Amino acid sequence: MSKTRRIHRLLGLLLLLPLLGWAITGMVFFIKPGYEGAYEQLAVKTYPLQQTALVSPKTDWQQVRLVRTVLGEHLLVKSQGRSLHLQPGSQAPFVLPDEVQLRLLLQDAMAANPARYGEIETLAGTQALTSTGVGIGLNWDTLSLHQQGADTRLINGLYRVHYLQWLPLGPLNRWLGMLGLALLLAMALVGLRLCFRRQADS
Repeated sequence: MSKTRRIHRLLGLLLLLPLLGWAITGMVFFIKPGYEGAYEQLAVKTYPLQQTALVSPKTDWQQVRLVRTVLGEHLLVKSQGRSLHLQPGSQAPFVLPDEVQLRLLLQDAMAANPARYGEIETLAGTQALTSTGVGIGLNWDTLSLHQQGADTRLINGLYRVHYLQWLPLGPLNRWLGMLGLALLLAMALVGLRLCFRRQADS
């Protein structure tokens, strides 16, 4: 066996694991099984405003939204890069409600897909865990929700496998990715050299 063939075989063996990872995860990303539920955009349920509220915007407000939820009306403001959650009338900060009201707000949003979210089992601050194992987080300043279940964590793990994010530190993962691409390029070049050598020998 020539030296070039031995190098090509060694490169192939080194790339066997990442190539299998790329192929399997690439197939999952192409078919996208379970993506709809895993990355569902859970949102706070809003209702029509009962009456037109008079809001006097301040000069440093860039964005203003007035919404109504099961807890009442909320004034959501973007000011100098910060998100503010205010009471529409007084424009005082809308403080985080108690656990009973938070459960009411979250359960109202979860009712859009009861099969996925079920019921709230535990609530710690603005983080909830449901009976179906889905974690839900509330950002009170923006009145927005994010959800993550076992399927979300699995797909995120597959992305880490696909992009060679196998190590706990970001810089090390970048070096690992660059190494994988370098080995793949080297294998392609060695294979190309073998191909031309065969043609020359024939």
